[in-house]
Amino acid sequence: MNQRIKRIRILEEQLNVSFENIDLLNTALTHSSFVNQKKHIDYNERLEFLGDSVLQLTISEYLFKELHGKSEGELTRLRSLIVCENSLHSVGRDWNIGNFLLMSKGEELTGGRSRTSILADAVEAVIAAIYLDKGYDAAREFILLHFKEVINLALDNKIVLDYKTRLQEVLQKDGEISIAYKLEKYDGPPHRRRFFVNLEVANKVLGSGEGFSKKEAEQMAAKEVLLAMENKNEE
Repeated sequence: MNQRIKRIRILEEQLNVSFENIDLLNTALTHSSFVNQKKHIDYNERLEFLGDSVLQLTISEYLFKELHGKSEGELTRLRSLIVCENSLHSVGRDWNIGNFLLMSKGEELTGGRSRTSILADAVEAVIAAIYLDKGYDAAREFILLHFKEVINLALDNKIVLDYKTRLQEVLQKDGEISIAYKLEKYDGPPHRRRFFVNLEVANKVLGSGEGFSKKEAEQMAAKEVLLAMENKNEE
C-alpha cells in the first residue's frame, strides 16, 4: 500500500467510513492546483458539484420532516445557514481535512490548507465520494451525524453569515458609535495577496483579521470581536 493511501486511511478511520473504492476519497482530497503539476490525475471539483446536491437534498429532507410548522421561506433560510461555506469550513476544520489535501506547494505556502473555500469544497467532495461508494442512505446518515452541531446552531439562530453587520447591530444598539476597519498591511504575490485588518471601535483597536481579500479580513476581524464579547458575557 503506497504512502498516500495509508495517509488517507487515517481520515477514513477518523470519519468512521469504510470505502470500497478508496480512489474516490483520494480524488475528493485532491485540489485542482495539484493537478496543474501532474497529468492524468483526477481532482475534486466534479465531486464538489455532486456533493453540494446530496447535502442540499439531505438537509432539505431533514428540515421538511422535522419542522412541520415552518414556512417555505423559513426552511430555505435555515438551509442556507447550514449549507453555506462558513458551516462547511467549520466541519472540515473539525476533521482537520486540510492536513489530508493534495495541493501544489504554491497553494500550500499561501494558506491553502486552512482557506475557507478549499476546506468547504473538500467537505462537499467527501460527501459525494461517500454517496458514490455507498449510496444515498449512507451519505444521508453521514451528513446528519457530522452536521448535527451545525444544524442545532442554525435552529438556535446562532450562525452568522455577515459578522460585520451583526457586530454593528450589537455595538450600536444603544446609539451610534464609531466603527472602522483599517488595512494594516498586505503581503504575498499580486495573484494571492493576504490582507491584514485592524478593527477600531471609538478609536481603540478591539480585534484584527486576515484574509485573501480586504472583505474577508474585515469579516474575520468582526468575528473575532463578536467571539470575544460572547466569551466575556459567559464569564
